Amino acid sequence: MATSLLDAHLANLAAALLPYRECERLLSCWGETLARRLAGGGRLLVAGNGGSAAEAQHLTAELVGKLRDDRQPLSAIALHAETSAVTAIANDYGYDEVFARQVRAHGRAGDILLLLSTSGASRNLLTAARAGREAGLLCWAFTGPAPNPLAEACHEALAVASPDSQVVQELHLVSSHVLCEYVDQELPAALAAAAGAPADESVRPGSVRAGVEVVLDGGAGQQVQARG
Repeated sequence: MATSLLDAHLANLAAALLPYRECERLLSCWGETLARRLAGGGRLLVAGNGGSAAEAQHLTAELVGKLRDDRQPLSAIALHAETSAVTAIANDYGYDEVFARQVRAHGRAGDILLLLSTSGASRNLLTAARAGREAGLLCWAFTGPAPNPLAEACHEALAVASPDSQVVQELHLVSSHVLCEYVDQELPAALAAAAGAPADESVRPGSVRAGVEVVLDGGAGQQVQARG
């Protein structure tokens, strides 16, 4: 009997889930860093192309709005959603500059730039990464398998070890949700530190569950490559 499209897709997703567990430490560190910088008045800038653009905007919505529990809004901007700026910059300076010019306009030293790409090779994101580093931003990336140019251009990268771009995007969405959970977990302490007051541990949410247990015939796949 031929394998159905759904079975094939789920098999590819399941193969990527086991190595993806190795990303939890990186997401935890990023969540703590992001919470601290946002609490201190910093900003998150995010960008991607196509489906990655939609996922980037999903992430900023969770931060400006909320993921689960009510909290103060956090500063996060999806650069691709600035349609008038994107089209004007593309028309006047070329599409490779659509994000980089916005990074130079909005980014300040200490802000964080997160770039999403399944291929890790999009020229407009590579140009944005260079602009971010020149402006003193901390540059992160969600990508597909490493090595890839975007992972090398950023300070750190979460690289999903799957050859299937759909699976990569699906695990980027998981990564966004888990990252937001870690931000929410770390935010009370970060806000207290920014205000110069001791953290109230009683208001910290519980630990974030990011692990996924999967049993596959034939063993696990490749290890996730996360540059730290």
